Amino acid sequence: MKNYTPQKDLLKERVILVTGAGNGIGRAAARAYAAHGATVVLLGRTQRCLDETYDLIEEAGDPQPALIPLNLELATEDELMAVATMIGQTFGRLDGILHNAARLALMSRIDDYDYPTWNRVLQVNLTAPFLITQACLPLLRQADEASLIFTSDQVGRQGKAYWGAYGVSKFAIEGLMQTLAEELENSNIRVNSIAPCPTRTALRADAFPGEDPNSLPRPEALMSHYLYLMGPDSREVHGQPWEALPAK
Repeated sequence: MKNYTPQKDLLKERVILVTGAGNGIGRAAARAYAAHGATVVLLGRTQRCLDETYDLIEEAGDPQPALIPLNLELATEDELMAVATMIGQTFGRLDGILHNAARLALMSRIDDYDYPTWNRVLQVNLTAPFLITQACLPLLRQADEASLIFTSDQVGRQGKAYWGAYGVSKFAIEGLMQTLAEELENSNIRVNSIAPCPTRTALRADAFPGEDPNSLPRPEALMSHYLYLMGPDSREVHGQPWEALPAK
């Protein structure tokens, strides 16, 4: 997909769920999907941040999005499964999911992790995507073609010291992606993961507080990858661990 330029109507009339849509890569992806015709369901922890994303999409004149304020860290199984019910009742369809919400919590040795912190990180980064995906699979199966994308990380492909629960959760997301890809091999749903390069996000700032954020690309610079994997141009790409680099 070198020098990929998506068609303006790439995602026209599609309904796409984006988690972590209140800021960073999630907000950039939601805006990019909407700008290419999709009705985006914005899921995130903070109402104010979701409202800001909503307003940016509306101001651009793109399809009106929907909001699901939900704290994945505290959400119950029923609340996570209900995401699919809400989408089904509101839109009657779902054509794609970008799982982008993530929690870092802290950089620490494995020695120093406490049980509640470990569980909180895995709840947001692994368990919530699993349950939402499981609940949404019937809707995705009804689409002509559907795309399921997990935002991963390079530390989920090669372990690095001090990334702890976050790194482990991203390894697990890669495993979930591969397992789903095998199970959905002969279906209308393609499944892939994206590991973004270091990007100007709040999570990156938490991990590297002394780093100059201006030395990093903005999330918008990576959107050609997110558009490609969500749209029909990638219909032959399945079960792949993708890497997102900024557009030249």
